[in-house]
Amino acid sequence: MIRIVIAEDQRMLLGALGSLLNLEEDMEVVGQASNGEEAIKLVQQFQPDVCIMDIEMPGKSGLEAAENLKSSNCKVIILTTFARSGYFQRALKAGVKGYLLKDSPSDELANSIRNIMSGRRIFAPELMDDVYSEENPLTEREMEVLQLIAEGKNTKEIATLLCITIGTVRNYISTILDKLEVTNRIEAITLSKEKGWFK
Repeated sequence: MIRIVIAEDQRMLLGALGSLLNLEEDMEVVGQASNGEEAIKLVQQFQPDVCIMDIEMPGKSGLEAAENLKSSNCKVIILTTFARSGYFQRALKAGVKGYLLKDSPSDELANSIRNIMSGRRIFAPELMDDVYSEENPLTEREMEVLQLIAEGKNTKEIATLLCITIGTVRNYISTILDKLEVTNRIEAITLSKEKGWFK
């Protein structure tokens, strides 16, 4: 019997997923959580084979919970609406065994769980295309400038820290915005985070 914990903050979806998986003869849902914190506690308490986790949940996100569970024997499967390569990259680093999208057919989830239990890793095909096509267009220096902007540094502070002129910093910023095809610094930071380009 495959023992499963599900973490999902939308109650209706949580209940529906639980009912669907309990219909499978070889599966049993042993715990249901509404955030990452609860999921970690349930995994420690019940020692399930699999934990199915949404990403965006209150408190601790699914990705943070997956990072916490990396050293456990529980196989983490991310089930989300977000096909963002940044999330996917982070999930891979956290050692998740599956990354599936919520719009997949329900029988696909059960089959994916069985495949993952037999040692395979299952990732939504949309994401695999994304990973290989999404190269970071920024140079190392440009990423350094963007990182400092993300940390709240202003143009003058960045110039001092990197030992360059304020004019050079402004040039870097306009190049970054051009390359990322965004209109301001906040959009540039958000996009880079979503793509998983920040270290």
